[in-house]
Amino acid sequence: MKKHTYLFIISILFSLVCSSFVGCKKSSQSRPDELVIYTYDSFSGEWGVGPELARRFEEKTGIKVTYADCDGSAQILTKAILEKDDPYADLLIGLDNYTIKNNSQTEILLEYLPKNAKEVLSEGLIEELNPQGKNFLTPYDFGHFAFVFNTQSDLPAPTSLEDLTKDIYKDKIILMDSRTSTVGIGFDVWVDAIYKDKAQDFKKRLEKSILTVSPSWSVGYGMFTKGEAPLVISYNTSAAYHVEYDEGDQFQAIMFDQGHVRQVEGAAIVKKAKNLEGAKQFVDFLISEEAQSLIPLAQWMFPANKNVELPESYKKSAPLPNITLK
Repeated sequence: MKKHTYLFIISILFSLVCSSFVGCKKSSQSRPDELVIYTYDSFSGEWGVGPELARRFEEKTGIKVTYADCDGSAQILTKAILEKDDPYADLLIGLDNYTIKNNSQTEILLEYLPKNAKEVLSEGLIEELNPQGKNFLTPYDFGHFAFVFNTQSDLPAPTSLEDLTKDIYKDKIILMDSRTSTVGIGFDVWVDAIYKDKAQDFKKRLEKSILTVSPSWSVGYGMFTKGEAPLVISYNTSAAYHVEYDEGDQFQAIMFDQGHVRQVEGAAIVKKAKNLEGAKQFVDFLISEEAQSLIPLAQWMFPANKNVELPESYKKSAPLPNITLK
């Protein structure tokens, strides 16, 4: 995974400015009645889990939640680093196990983990999200990268990454650009985990099977659902969306015996937060069963809290692999 740290450095060249719902005017004063969170639009937007979480949290605590929308996990972290001496955000939501890689990044974060986290969170998530050995991030959801297959095509479903290099899959696969897409990074990490020093050789052999490399997941997955190719790199939860909304079960996430890598997303408190106590309360709330029960049908990821009952669409169409690769 370390090979892909440079992708996040490249991402700094993209937009670094967060657009807040109420603007980004900074203040050096504490603000106990407001909590400012840097996150991404699929969390804070209309269809994300953020608005409902904010409503419930404010109802419980009286603290108003203000989301500032950043492009993605790399931009969230970069923005926070640039503001380290006088931070605007109290909390960062959406950092993942591919974002935090070195000590210079964690210097801006407060080491914090809810008291019940180790009891309620699924095994291995805390450690995977905190490779430094200190608990800077608290997991709130996860999903494995997987190929989604259109079963109505006239092709057999592949059973391994190697199968994808076969001639029958010529121009049949949609991938995402790892310079601009987390899913693209996930695929690269997956290939590295399986093929190690022979990863480039595999990618060379795979080239003939690739119809296109999309700049984003939304563009690539949209092409897939329109029938432009029978295979797309996505998440093991993607097919559950179609089942949940009665769109049929022709799309299936394929599990390979060789294993899959996963993305774990977390929340991190900014060390010099203006509302430190409010940030801690929100992280505690975020991993509660009440909050976590909203994750599957809003974020389309598995909830980190292992006690949450999954929707029927997940039980039917969101398989977990037998092996999670590191």
